[in-house]
Amino acid sequence: MVQSLPISNLSLYDIKAKFDLREAQDESFFPEWYQELPELTESEQQALDQIKRNFLYLNESPLAEVAVKMVVLSPLLSMAGFYQPPFRFSTEASVQITAEDDGQLFRGRIDVLVLQERFWILTVESKEAGFSLKQAIAQALAYMTGNPYPERPVFGLVTNGSHFIFLKLTQREIPQYALSDEFSLMKRSNDLYHVLKILKHLGKSLVF
Repeated sequence: MVQSLPISNLSLYDIKAKFDLREAQDESFFPEWYQELPELTESEQQALDQIKRNFLYLNESPLAEVAVKMVVLSPLLSMAGFYQPPFRFSTEASVQITAEDDGQLFRGRIDVLVLQERFWILTVESKEAGFSLKQAIAQALAYMTGNPYPERPVFGLVTNGSHFIFLKLTQREIPQYALSDEFSLMKRSNDLYHVLKILKHLGKSLVF
């Protein structure tokens, strides 16, 4: 009988072992988060400054996951163009993944899934504000291995509302992944500028 385990119980060590994932050491593996990023308009910067002020004010009290989505994620995805053609947007999409080594079945739910021409191009694993991104990274990588087009790279974003990390996964030959730098709203500067630039760059570069 195949054993079924929740993805939320898996650590990064578990994910790397179960799916034979390796962390890419070459910086050129994931240039999409720091190369050829678009410039932002003054109005976009003002909107991002307002999002940061909203979050910092509301975060004085504990923010639940749904609030993180509404206050931070939703406006970011809208500004990046993911609510417009040619993208198809789906939420809470189910994902089922089977580890090849021992036949164990891992099930979970992805928080936000952006689709374009049946291509899984962006996953967002949202966690409550204050929740460490460590477990979210493990869950996001597990979900990303369920990409139905393994010949193409898949990208992800994990956030707890105040911190953001982008991910890239490829499954050609040796499965590999890499992480971006961590961006934070707790700095004096507004790292949402960088987050939006990366989202817009991914959106444009992955349309085909």
